[in-house]
Amino acid sequence: MNKVAIVTGAGTGVGKATAVKLSDAGFSVILIGRRKDKLEETKRVCNDQALVFPMNVSNEVDVKKCFEMIEKNFSRIDLLFNNAGTFLSSKTIDEINFSEWKEVIEVNINGMFLFSKHAFSLMKNQSPMGGRIINNGSVSSITPRPGSIAYTATKHAVTGMTKSLALDGRPFKIVCSQIDIGNADTPMTEGIKKGIIQADGSIKKEPTFDPEHIADAVLHLVGLPLDTNILNMTIMASNMPFIGRG
Repeated sequence: MNKVAIVTGAGTGVGKATAVKLSDAGFSVILIGRRKDKLEETKRVCNDQALVFPMNVSNEVDVKKCFEMIEKNFSRIDLLFNNAGTFLSSKTIDEINFSEWKEVIEVNINGMFLFSKHAFSLMKNQSPMGGRIINNGSVSSITPRPGSIAYTATKHAVTGMTKSLALDGRPFKIVCSQIDIGNADTPMTEGIKKGIIQADGSIKKEPTFDPEHIADAVLHLVGLPLDTNILNMTIMASNMPFIGRG
């Protein structure tokens, strides 16, 4: 039987590239995202085992239904790639509406919590026991951009979730990793290529890189045995200003 993977945010960018790579590697892939049309585009370049499940990742009822479907049809889950995320345009905290703040929290933290919760439960109780959870962090989990407090706060929270899942999963052969990404060339980074504010207040264009390399990193992680983990990985455009002084 094929191994089973869930990819959230599978309609575009990193999620789409990763779903296709997993499909090519023989996984049955469950494609999660808000836009059915984009998920269908991803499915068309995956194998016949790809399933589309449109939803908001922070909708508890839909997430539960998704896992009920997975358990009924596959009886197990081998990989969860928590990739879905959102961000605001550059604003300082006084300019952010509370509703905007909550929207970022809902997707980036609550969505990740719900998918991790149900994946953990299934991995814990399936036979053979165990599985792998990979969280999409960000270089913002280490170093923020100006005007990114909502996104940065959620990505710092992701790091805590990753470490807690890695620790709590030990008795059940559930391992958790975090991939911190810097400037993958996706729809989310279109503004970066045109010019974005720097720590010194200047506006500069920043380099990006092909999200295919992130998909390759995910494939490397899932190829490891469950007694081996890469807890943290940073993959970035080599010349982005992340590691320099602001």
